[in-house]
Amino acid sequence: MDFRKELFSGRDPYDTEGTDALFAAAVRENARYHAAHCPEYRAILEDFGFSPDELQTTADLGRLPFLPTAFLKTHRLFSMPRARMPIVASSSGTSGKASEIGMDFGSLVSGAKMVRRVFAPRGILSARPCHYVVFGYEPRISNRAAAAKTAFGYTFLAPALSRVFALRYREGKYVPDLDAVIRAFERQEKSPFPTRTIGFPAYTVFAMKRMRERGIRLRLPPGSKIMLGGGWKQFWREAVDKNELYRLAEETLGVPEDEIIECYGAAEHPILYCDCARHHFHIPIYSRVLIRDARTLEVLPIGRVGLVNLITPMIRATPVTSVLTDDLGILHPAEECGCGVKSPWLEILGRVGLADVKTCAAGAAELLGEGAGT
Repeated sequence: MDFRKELFSGRDPYDTEGTDALFAAAVRENARYHAAHCPEYRAILEDFGFSPDELQTTADLGRLPFLPTAFLKTHRLFSMPRARMPIVASSSGTSGKASEIGMDFGSLVSGAKMVRRVFAPRGILSARPCHYVVFGYEPRISNRAAAAKTAFGYTFLAPALSRVFALRYREGKYVPDLDAVIRAFERQEKSPFPTRTIGFPAYTVFAMKRMRERGIRLRLPPGSKIMLGGGWKQFWREAVDKNELYRLAEETLGVPEDEIIECYGAAEHPILYCDCARHHFHIPIYSRVLIRDARTLEVLPIGRVGLVNLITPMIRATPVTSVLTDDLGILHPAEECGCGVKSPWLEILGRVGLADVKTCAAGAAELLGEGAGT
């Protein structure tokens, strides 16, 4: 039975409690597939003495061996030939190395269903045309970054009248062109159609700060939205808190807080976490999140701070069933939000120093032999 297909066909994207049994079955099915088709992944499971058949309930997810994202940035693991992967995306590679994650056709179909369900409550899917300002990369065939593919994909969630990109490809590299973005905003203020911004919060804030410095105060048409994703990356020192961002958006673009939407995800875990009306990342049925102690890697109870471990049965091309990120986070019970969504929510606190994560990655590499899979 295709448990993945059944899971991603669920009507309520946040009924995690009601889908626990189905999720465990889908993860078991996914781990079996990778163990049968990826020798490196099978070697890791065997070294831990773990069999996918041990995954009987979601309580067993913590025993499933995980792959650190730091390990995936230096090793290429695939469970099918590249000819069967419509897309191979890479992470941002801000550390100089990038993961390569293959997407099989089934994962793309599953992802389309997920996007439709998760975005529906926030009014993002629309037949009304709009202008797009993308605070991300201008598309190029050679650019396989997941952030670039995701941002461009989001410009199809409503019909595009125009697309302007903040990062333009010039003389062999990407350079920011915030003045072009500001000129686009000035044109779009006069349009009868709304504007949507998409992309990195850093460049979004940099553009709005430049507008404030120049005394530019606009009022984009009603229905305009600011959509954020990708984190602050190398600009973490310039990060502003969310309340400051909301004030900037209202002051410079006339976009109210309830039209600001943030998403969380990773190239190694392409599940869509879209914030609720109170700006919290509730866990969708397509994934489960564990929080692990940064020193012992033991699973922590809800309410404790630790490393974020993301689990999904979505992808069969690459064995990323369970990945350990370098994000520090905390899981909160649903009732601490109060928006009405009934699944727990994840708060991202920042990135941890990579020493512990690299130690985990080194251990995984040692299992496969020096340089294996690179």
